[in-house]
Amino acid sequence: MNLYSKLQQREAEGRPLRIGVIGAGKFAAMYLGQVPNTPGVHVAGIADLAPENARVNLARVGWDRARYGAQSLDAALKERRTHIGEDWQALVSHPGIDIVIEATGNPIAAVDHALAAFAQGKHVLMVTVEADALCGPLLAQRAREAGVVYSLAYGDQPAIICDLVDWARAAGFSVVAAGRGHKWLPHYAQSTPDTVWEYYGLSAEQVRAGGLNPKMFNSFLDGSKPAIESTAVCNATGLTPAPWGLAFPPAAIDELPSVMRPIVEGGRLHHKGQVEVVSSLEADGRAIPYDIRMGVWVVFEGETEYVRRCFTEYGLRTDASGRYSCMYKRWHLIGLEAGISIASVGLRGEPTGCATGFRADAVAAAKRDLRAGELLDGEGGYTVCGRLMSAADSLEAGALPLALAHGAKLVNAVAAGATVRWQDVAVDPVLNAVRIRREMEERFSGGEQLISGSEPWRS
Repeated sequence: MNLYSKLQQREAEGRPLRIGVIGAGKFAAMYLGQVPNTPGVHVAGIADLAPENARVNLARVGWDRARYGAQSLDAALKERRTHIGEDWQALVSHPGIDIVIEATGNPIAAVDHALAAFAQGKHVLMVTVEADALCGPLLAQRAREAGVVYSLAYGDQPAIICDLVDWARAAGFSVVAAGRGHKWLPHYAQSTPDTVWEYYGLSAEQVRAGGLNPKMFNSFLDGSKPAIESTAVCNATGLTPAPWGLAFPPAAIDELPSVMRPIVEGGRLHHKGQVEVVSSLEADGRAIPYDIRMGVWVVFEGETEYVRRCFTEYGLRTDASGRYSCMYKRWHLIGLEAGISIASVGLRGEPTGCATGFRADAVAAAKRDLRAGELLDGEGGYTVCGRLMSAADSLEAGALPLALAHGAKLVNAVAAGATVRWQDVAVDPVLNAVRIRREMEERFSGGEQLISGSEPWRS
């Protein structure tokens, strides 16, 4: 609760946290929009494949042109300005950078960036959660071996869920379930970039005016992003998925304690300690009035009569038994909140969510019958969607991680709804992302769950 005072102290001492950003898209722009208001932080460099786009985004969020006019990283650090360029390797290797924000959204590149940053002794804030879902447990281990911090990004839902879970456990509560909200109906799993705007209720003019990316938005709608983010939560908190993955039960916020309890007690959970995503739509498509579509939640248990009585005395919503209650955050602010992670990592040496084991996986499932020879187009596209599985089930099935499904060529036909397997595709074994993922699978195939130096979380 004293991050701000610590940032003020670093500002007063002239020792700001020195940040390098890789990828200047939406998330990074939102974070950069807050930096001028944050003491003790200096964004020294931004690396992007399209530097001019980065400059456009900086102008859009209100940065003065002089602020990002530094001709080199050395000059940027000396003048406390920002250098913009294409060379991410120069940014990561510069001795003046303390923390690297990986915000490209490309999981293959993100793994390269993280590994290079660890080798240079840099902390990494991993905004590209697809990379964490792919091989976060091994990235966390590599960071630990390098003596640096690897962290999920606060503002994105996984890190905020981790925060709520940590709050509950630190207060002495057993976590029954945790997760996020989502707009979901079962047929959304087959949505493509051609159908996404109809499901969102947006006109062609609204899409053009907003410059909206149909594939990106579809990755949320078709369940891919919920599977990816739920994987990150499981691997960071010790929560686990149901055998069937995500069920997306509909629930208003006040219904969470009743819905997010075990099936044997009238709820929808397979087991206590489960991750789940709640739908903001009833099964017939009607909108739920007080929903948590844009937010996160944790359901916890009052294990004594006294604690359950306290729930009632202080106005908490509970199930009929009074045993289960919840806390929630109805919205999240994405990059606008990322400064919490920067301060936590840079000042306390603590991540805001970090994998402690391999417990869940986001795998590729066919949206339609796929033919041998087709190219998969990854999350949000026309060919596959993401599906949450336990790590054990994924390893047993030889399932292909969703993050590796972009551009992979099918060598076998895959039926609609079936899981795509490693043996069904041709992938480049030289890629760092493939090598790290394969190493992680080999390591955990014997039933090992925790990464070295980590302790299991109590559910």
